[in-house]
Amino acid sequence: MMGGMMREEIRTKTAPTTRTEPGAHGSAGTEPGVRGPAGSPDASSPGETALTRAWGPRLLVVGIVLAALNLRPAITSLGALLEEVRDGLGMSGSVAGLLTSVPPLCFALFGAMAPRLARRFGPGAVVCAGLLAIATGLAVRPYAGTTAGFLAATALALMGIAVSNVLMPVIVKRWFPDRVGSMTGLYSMALALGTSLAAALTVPMTDALGGSWQSGLAAWAVLAAAATLPWMAMARARGTVSTTGAGRSVPSPRQDPDAPRITRSRTAWALAVFFGLQATAAYIAMGWMAQIFRDAGVPAGTAGLLLAVTMVMGVPLAFVIPRLATRLTHQGPIVVVLGVCGLAGYAGLYAAPAGGAWAWAMLIGVSNCAFPLALTMVGMRARTSAGVAKLSAFAQSTGYLISIPGPLLVGVLYQHSGGWGLPIALMTGLMIPQIVVGFLAGRPGTVEDEAARRAESRASSPAAR
Repeated sequence: MMGGMMREEIRTKTAPTTRTEPGAHGSAGTEPGVRGPAGSPDASSPGETALTRAWGPRLLVVGIVLAALNLRPAITSLGALLEEVRDGLGMSGSVAGLLTSVPPLCFALFGAMAPRLARRFGPGAVVCAGLLAIATGLAVRPYAGTTAGFLAATALALMGIAVSNVLMPVIVKRWFPDRVGSMTGLYSMALALGTSLAAALTVPMTDALGGSWQSGLAAWAVLAAAATLPWMAMARARGTVSTTGAGRSVPSPRQDPDAPRITRSRTAWALAVFFGLQATAAYIAMGWMAQIFRDAGVPAGTAGLLLAVTMVMGVPLAFVIPRLATRLTHQGPIVVVLGVCGLAGYAGLYAAPAGGAWAWAMLIGVSNCAFPLALTMVGMRARTSAGVAKLSAFAQSTGYLISIPGPLLVGVLYQHSGGWGLPIALMTGLMIPQIVVGFLAGRPGTVEDEAARRAESRASSPAAR
């Protein structure tokens, strides 16, 4: 699959025109500030351009895949060994519960910093630093010795994940503007694969390393360290300029014109709320679904396997859904289909959690593929790279803030009601607004278009005259 993308890249560079995926917005040919041909005042040096054209896109594909593989193991590997970590550090139950809310909180706080860092240092350099932070945090936290040290090292790793989360859509938009869907699908598929592998392999890997939970958690730092290598090479080769598949260079975010004010965009708010609600559903599933099955009489081993099935569903669909989304003018129908799958899965959990457990796990897994769809829409709802950077930071930071109370509220309802009726009702209720705002976010257009319409409206208003 990756080889096919590389061959397609070679064909694209030699073609006289740029092929654009149907429905994709903001190709290199339409983005403001496109650099001129070689030799123009804005062109990069010939040697640098030739070097980057030769191996830059291929190396970047490898870098994107490796980076995506590392954006969830810090979370799911800890979940697999949480009991051992609690016993080893003497961690209280309340602090252990707080760990479930730390990832979205860090994603929200640190993700908001990503556009500013990218403008100053370049998105590739920031992703490279983020991966180094992930590797360092994963290597240090098992041996911190105290709960405070463990939390601090975890926060360092999550900070690296947060900035990489935000900048991946920006990098895809900049380097592959004519293949936003396929590259977002590849990235999302690798992310889902990393999530599943960490959940499935952490315990066996711990046993193979002598049964020490410290070794089992620290082993994932090796993968993160390996992922920094292609990004270091990219940062050395090109610090500020990237070459698109059409053979044209575009300026880095620090050179882009100012993006529109995202907070005034209805599309941006709809996308942020959609992102937050789908993240809420995903974190609830990761944190509580296995317990729902166990309380229904499903053996613990089978319940864990059901959760793995839910996560694995995202591997193939995360590649298919973004490609389909870029071929549609309106992504709302995909939102509706995914939402209906979620509603059916929750209804099954309520009516017959054990009887149809495999079907409910698969349906909820399909519903959770709203995440790669949201990432794809981030790339499609802004025309410029600066717009994508701001929209990605706003949608993800706001969305992760929205998702924080969900898993905690499910736990409170479960504890006070003594059953899963109210928590499942909450999950079902949240799916309705997710469908509505997702449908609105899927409408064609960009945040730049909205800003232009607002400017025209103000200019034509009687007060302006």
